[in-house]
Amino acid sequence: MFRTALRNVLAHKARLLMTVLAVLLGVAFVSGTLVFTDTVSDAFQKSSAKGFEHVDVAVQPKKGADAEPGAEPRLSQELLDRAASVPGAASATGSVSGFAALADKDGKLIGEGWSTTGANYYGADDPRYPMKDGRAPSGADEIALDAKTAERAGFQVGDTVRMSVDGPVRTPKVSGIFTTDDGNVAAGGSLALFDTATAQQLYGKPGEFSEIDVRAAPGTGQAALKAEVEKVLPKSAEATTGTELADEQARQIEDGMSGMQTGMLAFAGISLFVGVFIIANTFTMLVAQRTKELALMRAVGASRRQVTRSVLIEAFVVGAVAAVVGLAAGVGIGAGLRSLMGSFGGSVPDGPLVVAPSTVIASLVVGVVVTMLAAWLPGRRAAKIPPVAAMNSVHATATTRSLVVRNTIGALFSGAGVAAVLAGTRMGDGGKLPMGLGAALLLIGVFVLTPLLSRPIIAAAAPLLRLFGVSGKLARQNSVRNPRRTAATASALMIGLTLITGMTVIAGSVQKAIDKMATDSVKADYVVSMQNFNTLSPDVEKKLADLDGVTATSPLRNSPALVDGEQEYLTGVDAQTIGSLASLDFEQGSWDGLGGGKVVVDSDTAQRYGWKTGSEFRVAYEDGRKGELRVAGVYQGNEMMRGIMLDKDQLAPHQRQITDMQVMVKTADGATPAAKDSIRAALGDNPAIAVEDKQDISNGIAQMFTLMLNMLYGLLAMAVIVAVLGVINTLAMSVFERSQEIGMLRAIGLDRRGVKRMVRMESLVISLFGGVLGIGLGVFFGWAAGKLIGSSLATYELVLPWGRMGLFLALAAAVGVLAALWPARRAARLNMLGAIKAE
Repeated sequence: MFRTALRNVLAHKARLLMTVLAVLLGVAFVSGTLVFTDTVSDAFQKSSAKGFEHVDVAVQPKKGADAEPGAEPRLSQELLDRAASVPGAASATGSVSGFAALADKDGKLIGEGWSTTGANYYGADDPRYPMKDGRAPSGADEIALDAKTAERAGFQVGDTVRMSVDGPVRTPKVSGIFTTDDGNVAAGGSLALFDTATAQQLYGKPGEFSEIDVRAAPGTGQAALKAEVEKVLPKSAEATTGTELADEQARQIEDGMSGMQTGMLAFAGISLFVGVFIIANTFTMLVAQRTKELALMRAVGASRRQVTRSVLIEAFVVGAVAAVVGLAAGVGIGAGLRSLMGSFGGSVPDGPLVVAPSTVIASLVVGVVVTMLAAWLPGRRAAKIPPVAAMNSVHATATTRSLVVRNTIGALFSGAGVAAVLAGTRMGDGGKLPMGLGAALLLIGVFVLTPLLSRPIIAAAAPLLRLFGVSGKLARQNSVRNPRRTAATASALMIGLTLITGMTVIAGSVQKAIDKMATDSVKADYVVSMQNFNTLSPDVEKKLADLDGVTATSPLRNSPALVDGEQEYLTGVDAQTIGSLASLDFEQGSWDGLGGGKVVVDSDTAQRYGWKTGSEFRVAYEDGRKGELRVAGVYQGNEMMRGIMLDKDQLAPHQRQITDMQVMVKTADGATPAAKDSIRAALGDNPAIAVEDKQDISNGIAQMFTLMLNMLYGLLAMAVIVAVLGVINTLAMSVFERSQEIGMLRAIGLDRRGVKRMVRMESLVISLFGGVLGIGLGVFFGWAAGKLIGSSLATYELVLPWGRMGLFLALAAAVGVLAALWPARRAARLNMLGAIKAE
């Protein structure tokens, strides 16, 4: 039986090619994902470990200390001196760091703002940052740059650079260029160093550090040094060994990569799931075409188990070949994805391509197991056909009983799925699980019912097919001749289009909701903020308030506080101008009552604490002092504005450091290009600052969702490619199976063009059938998911992207036309006499 199975594989190489390709693509996606994420994770972990080579023990504020009002978590110079003098310590270094936006010579932000860091150069010779050229920075007008940034931007010692820490533009000179093992720099970011006094002024308080790193003397272990350092620490600080820090950062990197890995593997799973239909279809047709052969084997003594085993051996060989080739292709994909990151503004630290043993094992197991599982049912079905019946008929037709059972099961699954999805829409946040379960049941149910659905849906296309004469009529009859095969082929495309359509509906609706919320709640002409959403200096608001043409400004600044023992954030605004800059729906009171110890709160917070207009409550501010506030208004909060708002002048005395999240600006002439240019000029044409009107906010939201959708489309394209292979595979098998019939049609007058048209129309009908089902299910799932989202997003409303849905249907049609090119050409070139004699 083993030799027979191998001969069958070699005899049907062309027929199995599409199956191999389908499995190969899925395995390549799996192995490529694992190689890419393992490589990136390993590179960042090694780069991170290098960053801790100069740290034996790190002293840091206790986690969560910053969030406690009244706490003083920063580390003093006195503590640094004590840590440096403990037994076993060779030296101690104080670190201060924060955001530092650096512009290149064209005025563009280096590193996109997310990994542009500023820090201090400690002492006369900081071992963390060996100087490559020049000297250490001294004074507020000098900085040192990392070598990679200097090379990318073309900076040299003595050049003047434009940079910003919290809004205002600074123009220091480059005093030196240094090398570093910092992981952010290796990944494309930048690092600018100030002298310690300047860094403390910019990022904290004079004489204070955010971290103290202690080096061990020769012969002293990290654990022993940590024990000595802990003896001199205050309660607000804690000591951690360098090894522990490196391990913790490695875990964080691994956790961060696991989310990406899970997401990409989910799409690989979708591709493999779609591939299952192709594999099952292929083996079903192969088994059907070899029915007489299998029956003869049964007649000469082969058992049912041996027949099934022979089919599974074929599947094993096909899966193994596809898995090995797919693994090799996946290694190439992983390397390509790593290189591709550079084109999206990111890069990976230098390091080898990682192909872990687990990746090899997973790829081989996935390829073989998926193929064998998909081939098991056709093999089992073949073994159950009685030998005498199989010898008398090449095709075993489905019995009425089997069709009734199939349709009943499909109806039950579909009904249960719809019921679960509808129930989930009424359960708010708790409806995610039943809705996900319902979606899975409905997809399975529709797949099971697809043979039943194919006849009426394809029949609806009959009037259009009649326009193509005999070819159109034959195409319709061929597409419903074997409903199960048509269903399996269409289902592969259906799954991909269901996901694409559903995500498009959800993304478009959410985008519209957030856009509406952003534009409706903001009356200001402009919103000024940092490009990376870091905090702004209060000097920015002062400059804008003094600018000609500006009629009103208000900052939004946050400060942690305790209310009834629970942590809340107080938002400081300008009580005199906020009413003309923000538009909120008040359930009680209004902006007019703000100021003088009175606040406005969003309805959710008010309900949680049982507040209403006139309610008083105690608050512990950031500096530890306590006070009493009174509710002057209750408004409907949204994602843009929510929480407890009070006058900024009342909040300012309690803040350790006054910073603004954003500044709202209203001008006399409204949002005009001239007004925007004036604001930009007043802020020094700072590339780190975003000046956005309502249209800019809307465009930013649209761009974010477009990028997200394009990434999803790219990942789901693999499933569509596999579906195309499925259509090609089915048509090729169908042409081979109907060789005698096609020869007869040619003999009675159907020309080659007519044969080609017949095959193309059959492919088009099957693809459009899958497209209609997929788009319909996608809209339903998008509507259902929107019901959940709408429970927490008040402005949500269903938006049906008719243009894109039409494009998706056209895509399904294109899939059908392209998939039919080779099978149609093959059918038209059949020798009619040879085909008529074919068995």
